[in-house]
Amino acid sequence: MCTINAFSMVTNFIKFLEQNFHLPSEKFDKLEKYITCKSFSKGDYLVRQGDVITDTFFIEKGLVRMYSVDPSGKEHILQFACENRIVLDRSSVYFNKPSQFFVDAIEDTVTVSFNQSLLDVLHEIQPETVKNNELLLQNHIRHLQFRINMLLSASAEERYLDFIKQFPDLTLRVPQWMIASYLGITPESLSRVRKTLADKNFKPSHKL
Repeated sequence: MCTINAFSMVTNFIKFLEQNFHLPSEKFDKLEKYITCKSFSKGDYLVRQGDVITDTFFIEKGLVRMYSVDPSGKEHILQFACENRIVLDRSSVYFNKPSQFFVDAIEDTVTVSFNQSLLDVLHEIQPETVKNNELLLQNHIRHLQFRINMLLSASAEERYLDFIKQFPDLTLRVPQWMIASYLGITPESLSRVRKTLADKNFKPSHKL
């Protein structure tokens, strides 16, 4: 892991602030001291289980996963976060609890990390960001509710089709066993689902 000093390099984060908080570019210089840009190699940890963290991570470039490990050693992936997505452990960031999760880099990754100080400054220089932040939070909760419902009630095939719909590029960037973990199924079940879908879409041509 290494620290990157150039604020101008985090173009995705700047676009995120522009699009979600309507922040004028001339106000960006007021935020620079409240963010930290870091690069992580594939396999590096951003967070380890048991850490108490205060930072939220915006993925400028790359791909990470958040997961827990149960007493038997089995991994359970809660979230994938690629470019323009945010990952954080809310129980640690907001309630000062040791993290229950690991976050590591699936690819070489660049992050922009920040804490509540950045949000406080945003709210000060752009008061309407309070409402924008509330909408982002509610949208995140909405997606979590949908994901919980899918895990409780949807078939393995339905879960996989929804994953492809939500993350069309990740099927080529994430190992199949990780996708299976995210979906709450075994790698063998995922292989069967993929074979079934392939058979449904296969239209052989009959040449004489």
